[in-house]
Amino acid sequence: MTTLNIGFLLFPNVTQLDLTGPAQMLGRLPGARLHLLWQDLQPVPTDAGFCILPTTRFEDCPALDVLCVPGGFGVGAQLVDARTLAFLRAQGAQARYVTSVCNGALLLGAAGLLQGYRSACHWAWRHHLPRFGAIPVAERVVRDRNRFSGGGVTAGIDFGLTLAAELCGAELAQTLQLAFEYDPQPPFDSGTPEKAGPERVARLRALQAPRFAEVEPLIERAAAALTQAA
Repeated sequence: MTTLNIGFLLFPNVTQLDLTGPAQMLGRLPGARLHLLWQDLQPVPTDAGFCILPTTRFEDCPALDVLCVPGGFGVGAQLVDARTLAFLRAQGAQARYVTSVCNGALLLGAAGLLQGYRSACHWAWRHHLPRFGAIPVAERVVRDRNRFSGGGVTAGIDFGLTLAAELCGAELAQTLQLAFEYDPQPPFDSGTPEKAGPERVARLRALQAPRFAEVEPLIERAAAALTQAA
């Protein structure tokens, strides 16, 4: 059986569901070998308060069939981390599929991997994509050539099933959906800004304002660096 090398970037303060949601789906594909990628093999803290162990250091990573970058507020530090960006550029240049979940799309953008591509992203960060030459799209899953992207957090599961269908066919993807009993019936109809309404959106933005204030200057730095490198 041919090995399918699937690599997920793992970094401090990643939103773990951005990674573990699609990893759960893609890990069941025939021949799949998952790599949780980081600069060393020490436990990496997630934004959920627990750690995940990397499996593979950057320098030991094989050529990937799928490169996936999850998101989280920890993306900010990675936007200006030369080692992470160099790794993403090198793997992204040869991977069959270059993918992201949530605001991980910004990190792909900072690595120069989204210029001229349509991309999904978490709604609160989507407006930054044009700074990296990407075209923002308000959908849960977006495909543009060999770029696949998922919207915010839970969209990573939809993204994982969509990519599974691309890699191994719709029948297997639907079987996986059944195996995981993925049949969303949320208790509230409040999962997008349009459904939640402006008052709830404003409250959430206010709660997260300190985190946005930390990350947005790093987005500016990353976008400026990409422009200078062009």
